[in-house]
Amino acid sequence: MTASSPAAVRKQIASGETGPLYLILGDDEGERARLAREFIHVVEEDLRPFNVERLYGGDKTTTIATVLAAARMLPMLAPRRIVILSQAEYVLQRKAAEHDLEAFEQFIQSPEPHATVIVEAGDLDKRRRVVKQLLKYATVVDFGGIGNAGDAQRWVRAQLKRRQFSMDPAAIGLLVDRAGADLARLRADFERVVLYALDRPTIGLADVKAVVGPAVLQDDWAVTGAIVRGKADVALRELGLTFDAGAVPPLILGQLGWVIRTKLPAARIPAAVEAVYRTDLALKTSGGDPRLLLERLVVELCETRGRLRRS
Repeated sequence: MTASSPAAVRKQIASGETGPLYLILGDDEGERARLAREFIHVVEEDLRPFNVERLYGGDKTTTIATVLAAARMLPMLAPRRIVILSQAEYVLQRKAAEHDLEAFEQFIQSPEPHATVIVEAGDLDKRRRVVKQLLKYATVVDFGGIGNAGDAQRWVRAQLKRRQFSMDPAAIGLLVDRAGADLARLRADFERVVLYALDRPTIGLADVKAVVGPAVLQDDWAVTGAIVRGKADVALRELGLTFDAGAVPPLILGQLGWVIRTKLPAARIPAAVEAVYRTDLALKTSGGDPRLLLERLVVELCETRGRLRRS
């Protein structure tokens, strides 16, 4: 196994000298996905439609065979082709034909020289032979989870530094206390607070309390009710609870569409419809994290409602 750091891989991307095969692992789904996306910059922007292919393991049409076909396709007018397989754990856990598995293992041992293949995954069964092969031959980047409150606070500070935001120490402490060692929740809560306090010079304790409240009984229509009242802080908190309860993005988007159809005056509908359409397109084309996309839409709709109430 060739272990590497995110910083070292980013240097390779910046130079255009990437290796043939990368395995990006770990509990930090956001950082995994961010590093995987950065590989597209190896290819000039105008040539990306022909030389960058993104595959998603959650899509049932994505199989080992489709991954191999994408990797074996020759680049067009570019020296290298980029193939990104996200949510790879779903593909590797599915039953596959024996010859497909054998072909994939052969590819891992001797990848195509004209392509860079990025396998991005969360929890992999390291007992499986194909996973052992990936760990042995790929360049491995591991975004581990958080083990304690100290790790969580360092994670928050690193995110703040990267985005050039400021947060009071007490606010960081409360954010970490609410999320515990659950990195997925910590990331979601952090994104929600940043979005809510975007116009503030420093994110304070009151901002965290407003958006990352204790869990409450979930009302299926609480998000839309908060939007109708123009309460962005409540809407964001309720949206987070809705996600935590297992709601799927299309259902949430449908409820937000109901707000537009039934609660907004005709003069404000075009802008709101455009925002919903833009979000729907991004969700369908994997144009970003679904939770973050819907949080941004909620804020937009609350601002629209706020302007209505003042007009």
